Amino acid sequence: MAQEQITLYTAKVCPYAQRTEIALAEVGAPFKRYEIDLGNKPEWYAPKVNRASKVPAITYGGPDVAPENPSPESIKLAESLILVEFIGDLYPSSNIVPADPVLRAKARFFIEVVSTKFSPNFMKFATGNPEATHTALLTGVDAIQDILPDGAKYAVGDQYTIADIAFTPFWARLNVLVQKGIGAYKDEERKSFLKGLEDPKYAKFNSYVQRLLTRQSFKSTFHEDIVEEVFTRRFGLAK
Repeated sequence: MAQEQITLYTAKVCPYAQRTEIALAEVGAPFKRYEIDLGNKPEWYAPKVNRASKVPAITYGGPDVAPENPSPESIKLAESLILVEFIGDLYPSSNIVPADPVLRAKARFFIEVVSTKFSPNFMKFATGNPEATHTALLTGVDAIQDILPDGAKYAVGDQYTIADIAFTPFWARLNVLVQKGIGAYKDEERKSFLKGLEDPKYAKFNSYVQRLLTRQSFKSTFHEDIVEEVFTRRFGLAK
């Protein structure tokens, strides 16, 4: 059976959108990519693709048409974690969605920890929210390191999965912010966070994120220059 068409609506700056791009790269799926300007979205985007007017979103199936004119016959899907699992289900041999139910549950639990313990503090830190200190960021790192398996490459073992895909774009953006001093936080907090990460107790975490950032599916979908430019414009530099 012929492969159904996939059109991805995305934005280079968005960590949620990058999750979907990483998944597509991992499985080797053919797709069309359409960049959405988040500050000036096309008028047709919300009514024809995603009523929430957010990225990422995809059209799946239907006739092969221009992204600017999506077919009403195609299926419209959105929300990054849903899309990542959907892509994994389309390509089960990729194993980004583990076939083993225990590993699949562990991957989803890892994502829950990322979503509740790490990602919220990342955004608060960037915007200078006083609740998001370096201590709060390190608490998120602790939560992730605590569930990393010993002696394994990735979040739930040696296989790269949806768990790693969910976390990588957020860590990559935080890494750019703190290395370049971008954000509305106090520079003292940035330095304290980087110093804290040097503690030997974070050796397992640091090895893990290094593997994430060197994976080809991440490198081919991460646009550091765009992230740096947009975040600097939005948040300024640390004081």
